[in-house]
Order: sequence, then C-alpha cells, then structure tokens
Amino acid sequence: MEKNKALKTRLLNNIVWILLVLTIIIIGMMDSRFFSPVILGNIVTQATVLGILSFAQAFAIMLGAIDLSLLGVMSFSATSGLILVRNGCPVPIAIPVIFFVGMAIGLLNGVLIAKLKAVPLIETLAVKLTLLGAFLAITSGRAITNLPPSYKWFGQGNIGRIPVLPLILALVFVIVYIIWNWTPFGRSLYAVGGNPEAARVSGIKVDRITIMAFGFSGLLAGIAGFLLSAYTGAVTSTFGTSYDMNNIAAAVIGGVACSGGQGTVQGVLGGVLLLTVIQVGLQILGVSSYYVQMINGLIIFVAVLLDAIRLKAQQS
Repeated sequence: MEKNKALKTRLLNNIVWILLVLTIIIIGMMDSRFFSPVILGNIVTQATVLGILSFAQAFAIMLGAIDLSLLGVMSFSATSGLILVRNGCPVPIAIPVIFFVGMAIGLLNGVLIAKLKAVPLIETLAVKLTLLGAFLAITSGRAITNLPPSYKWFGQGNIGRIPVLPLILALVFVIVYIIWNWTPFGRSLYAVGGNPEAARVSGIKVDRITIMAFGFSGLLAGIAGFLLSAYTGAVTSTFGTSYDMNNIAAAVIGGVACSGGQGTVQGVLGGVLLLTVIQVGLQILGVSSYYVQMINGLIIFVAVLLDAIRLKAQQS
C-alpha cells in the first residue's frame, strides 16, 4: 500500500517530464522535421523568456499567491531602459536600470501585500493595468526600435555556436535552484508557503520573506523584459502578451502547488519546455492560429486539474 502511494506521488511530481517526452515523440512521429537541430535549438531559445517569467511567477505561487503584474513589470522596465538608451545612456548602465525598476516594482508589491495585507490577486492586477497604461502613455502606442547592436546581442548573439539566450536561462535556473534549495531564504519560502502561522511561530519573519519573494519576482520579470526586447529588437504595444498566462500554467504544470509551499525549480523548467514544445509543434504541423488560443486555454485547464489531483493525492 505504501509502495503504491509512493509510486503515485512520484509519478504526479514528475508528470510534466513524462508529458514532455510523450509530446516530443508524438509531434516527431507526425513530422520528422521536428527533430532537426534548427527546430530543437529554436525551442530552447524561445523557452528562455517564458522560463525566466515562470521562475518569477513561481516565487509568488510558492507563497500561495499569483502575481498578475509580471506583464506590466516586464513592459515598463524594458521601456524605461530603452528610453535611456535612446537618450544617449550607455547600454551597460541602461541594463541594470531595467533590472532595478523591475525589482523595485516587485518590492512595492511585496510591501503592499505583506504590510497592508492587500489581496495579491487584486493588488498585482491593479499594478499590471497601471504599468501597461503608463507604458502606452510613454510610448504613445508607438514601437521603440533601432536598438544598438550591443543591446540586441543579448537576445540575438552567440557565444561560439551557442545562442546567448539559452545560456542565460541556464544561469538563471542554477541561481534560482541555489536560492530555493541551499539558502535560509529558500527554506523559509517553503515554510511560509506551507503554513504562514506556523512559520511565524517558529521565528521566521513572514513579512520579510513575502517582500523578498516578490522582489525576486519583479527582478526576474525585468530580466525577461530586457531579453525579450533584445531578442525582438523592439518594444511594441503587444510586448510580451503571449507570455501573460502561460507563465502561470508552466509553473503549475511543473508542480508548484497553487496552495503554496510545494514545488521544484526543475519542475518549472519542465513545464516551460512542455509549453514551448507544444507551441512550436503546432506551428510545424500547420495548425491554424484560430485554434492556438483554445489549446492554450486547455493547457491552463490541465494545469489546474493536475494541481487539484496532486493536492487530493497528498490529502488521502
């Protein structure tokens, strides 16, 4: 009995990797072009921005919250840096400004949620709408283009034959893994997400952990905004909209429990790769764009369903 329960738990915790392998096999059988080095490289490259955004979202979900402000944070922070670049600011200075703006907004979210007890879903939605409005007001709805080559290199360049973007994703993965698994903050993050009151009684400063978690979320959103603008070579009125809900789906499919306190960084990465493989696979198979949104909705539904199944299995 215990063996069966342990096996079931292990399968549920690694379901994302099972689904990823099955998806790759199915799409590859339907179209062998999927296994070409160009397509596989394209998958890893496209997964970078979604991956970093999903890590950002995972910090909030680990607390049992949802950060809806990420799209606004990445758009506003990238625009802030690019305006500096267009006004003659050196790229090495503008890039840290993008990161700082993202982190500052994340810390503001954390303070409002931790100290003023604002409801995370509503507070981050309000911040998102405010930032997107400010982004459109600043740019007047016009695209920011003609970025310097030194800026675009981070999104379009290579180190040897390896694109820069996947290398950055790997670096961020390692850093988040270390934070979650090898630091006092990471252990506290799990504790606060699992049971805030028990964490407070045990001496953990819950408010501080909450503020730090949202600060990391904002910082990673700023990094994602920088990389997306470098990859596309522009910031437009639809900047990053395709990542808006998928970052939540990737984190939840990857095993980060919506109730908080559970999840792994490698699981989030698996969720990111699964969503990216599906999207690229649909393009290769020539699926009409009319169906893509419906499929994205179904993926989010599956994410919520898997989370409910995992929770029920643990309670039983």
